Amino acid sequence: MEKPVFSVRKAKPEEWETAMELVWKTFLKFEATDYGEVGTKNFLEFISGEQLYKMFLNGDYSVWVALNGSKIVGVSSLRAGSHISLLFVDESYQRMGVGRLLIKTMQESLTENGSVKLTVNSSPYGEEFYHKLGFTDVKERQSTDGIIYTPMILLKRI
Repeated sequence: MEKPVFSVRKAKPEEWETAMELVWKTFLKFEATDYGEVGTKNFLEFISGEQLYKMFLNGDYSVWVALNGSKIVGVSSLRAGSHISLLFVDESYQRMGVGRLLIKTMQESLTENGSVKLTVNSSPYGEEFYHKLGFTDVKERQSTDGIIYTPMILLKRI
C-alpha cells in the first residue's frame, strides 16, 4: 500500500467544529484515562469554549489542519506566539509523519518572525513523540486543574 501524501494549511473558520471533534475524539482515546474526570472536563471546556473560538477568528490563536485529500487527519495550534497548545492526529494516521509535518509547518510560520523555538506542555501520551523530535524537558511532570503535563522546549529546526 502506498503511503498517503499529506498537506498542511491554516484552518478555515468553517473547519473549526470538525477540527475540535478530532481533537476531542483523540483526547478521549489516548489521554482521558491519565487526566481523570476533572482534567477531562477542563480540557473539554478549553476546546469548546467561546473564548478560544473568538481568539481563532481574530487571528490570535493559530490553527493548522493536516489533510489527506480533503479529510482533516491532524490538528495543531499555537498560542502566545510559539507555544503548542494542541497537537492531535487521528488514530488511523498516527506514526505516518503527520505530527512531524504539523510541527515543521508551525516552525516555518515562526521563522517568518525570526524564531524557531517551540514550547509545549506535553501530555504523558505525547512525551515519547516530542522527545523523538528533539524536545527537551524544562521541568518535571506537573498537574494543574487535573491536566497532567511536562513542560518542554525545542530549539532546533525539524
